Amino acid sequence: MLDGARDGYELRIVPSRAKHMNDRLTLRRLTMALCCVTTALAACARSSASDADIVLLHGKVITVDSADRIAQAIAIKDGKILAVGTDSAIEALAGSATERIDLKGAAVTPGLMDTHMHFSGGAWERMFVFDVSYPAVKTMADVRAVLARRVAAARAGAWVLGRGWDEGKLEERRLITARDIDDVSAGHPVILGHTTGHYLTANSAALAAAKVTRDTKDPPGGTIDRFPDGTPTGVLKEGAMSLVSGLPPGETPEQLREAMAALARELSAEGMTGVKDPGIVQANWDAYQRLAADSALPLRVFALWHGGRSMANAERVIAERAATTKPYESTGDDHVISGGIKLYIDGSGGARTAWMYADWNKNLVEVDRDNRGYPAFSPDTLRALVKAYHDAGFHVSVHSIGDRGIDWTMDSYAAALAANPQPGRRHGIIHANIPTDHALDLMADLQRRLDASYPEPSATFMWWIGDTYAGNFGAGRNARLNPFKTFAQRGIIWAGSSDFPVTPFAARYGLWASVARETMLGVHGKHAFGTAEAVDVRTALKSFTIWPARQMFLEKKVGSIEVGKYADLAVWDRDPYSVPTDELKEMRCMMTLFNGKVVFRREGTGTPP
Repeated sequence: MLDGARDGYELRIVPSRAKHMNDRLTLRRLTMALCCVTTALAACARSSASDADIVLLHGKVITVDSADRIAQAIAIKDGKILAVGTDSAIEALAGSATERIDLKGAAVTPGLMDTHMHFSGGAWERMFVFDVSYPAVKTMADVRAVLARRVAAARAGAWVLGRGWDEGKLEERRLITARDIDDVSAGHPVILGHTTGHYLTANSAALAAAKVTRDTKDPPGGTIDRFPDGTPTGVLKEGAMSLVSGLPPGETPEQLREAMAALARELSAEGMTGVKDPGIVQANWDAYQRLAADSALPLRVFALWHGGRSMANAERVIAERAATTKPYESTGDDHVISGGIKLYIDGSGGARTAWMYADWNKNLVEVDRDNRGYPAFSPDTLRALVKAYHDAGFHVSVHSIGDRGIDWTMDSYAAALAANPQPGRRHGIIHANIPTDHALDLMADLQRRLDASYPEPSATFMWWIGDTYAGNFGAGRNARLNPFKTFAQRGIIWAGSSDFPVTPFAARYGLWASVARETMLGVHGKHAFGTAEAVDVRTALKSFTIWPARQMFLEKKVGSIEVGKYADLAVWDRDPYSVPTDELKEMRCMMTLFNGKVVFRREGTGTPP
């Protein structure tokens, strides 16, 4: 006879009571019993195979799908979302081996994504370059004290590298010069990078090592800041930074991987699951590949190769990368993606080097007479590069901050697309700080007709460097910075970013800044940029989830919580849709899942229900 058990089946053969059972009949019955057992075991196996690996129950699941629906629970199987729905519906998909996570009412969003983060380079700086940023550094005396401690720990003659200062956060409200730091440098060559990465301060020893004197001419696309007598102040902007930046020893491959792995863990702790890393070179790519192979990269990375500033460089990059850099055809394993090309048209709003139609301001109301910034290199060459890369099939994103620079980028895209109207390249406008009406018209038109020209702004500029920005752009232009409400009204999709290490990497800051539009210190007013261009939190969340996924050509695979997509999820200690605006900045990630695996869990989170 066949006995059934709760956890399986047991075949038990019992001697027959009939004394003269035919041997053939016995064999026949035994065979039938075995067939029944085989069928039952197969059914059991099928049931176990269909059980969810993980279920998340009793939460508020913000799906960010087309209807922006809210659910209670999620089931995950083989790294992907198996189902989204009510607690009871999801519980029915769980088996004895399923991991159950009780959200206890916590909110779940898609993993947050960043479309412009210098992840690989910024990771190395975060680990190996000392910090001179606010709030640790608030005065020139603080700068000197921090530098003196670093110098005391350095070996004789070594370069000393720091980063993160911002004159808008210094009590003195001015640039750091070589004269401020020479006497505490103890003969070491010192470079202190600005938080924007578009200017730095070199002390006299570093200037001497670079042979920079009062007779040194400004290099193309760069500025050597000078005292009235022509002596270099130590501040080098844009292309002039290269006079000293290549002199210190660079990172080793091992250091780079160590720093990247550490930063990846920190992003997981912030509920982040995807980044677009602009301007990489082969060493960065190799590090990504190694980390992915070692299961040390819980992030989707969409890499933009450095596109250079000459047609000769473009020809080389096209020959090397074109065949494997077409994300609209394939994103490979959806983990590390060779995505496209990064170019520059201009500089920085902090350094007042971005390309403008009218003179820059200073201190909000003063005019920086005859300074309208400048192109990073020949605008005609930039336009030719855009066309060459577009024709070769690349996705292109161009750093564009000044209004004139943005117009040039948009006209370059329009010309390339008119000559070769290939849709779906999704060319980007990095930062897109203060677009003109002409640029907005082109963005809306090219997005609608050809799936191209998507702003990739950094909302946190208004906060982290907002006091400097507000003073430089001036009252007349400030209200146009990051015009998110106008984007939305015109049907323009944008994808949010941090520009780390320019601003902190946590995407929750960008979420908050998109809604609040507040400066950090209120030097020129808490709302120096106004609130007319603010958006609601639902729109802001799209700009850090589904819209960045789209700019990484992954919108069918991540960016919303829908069946069949990768289970890249973030669990939060509060509901972003219901908390006051100020609390968005204070949200804490409790758990992060990448590819259906828990890669970060805050202590005490996710106990079984």
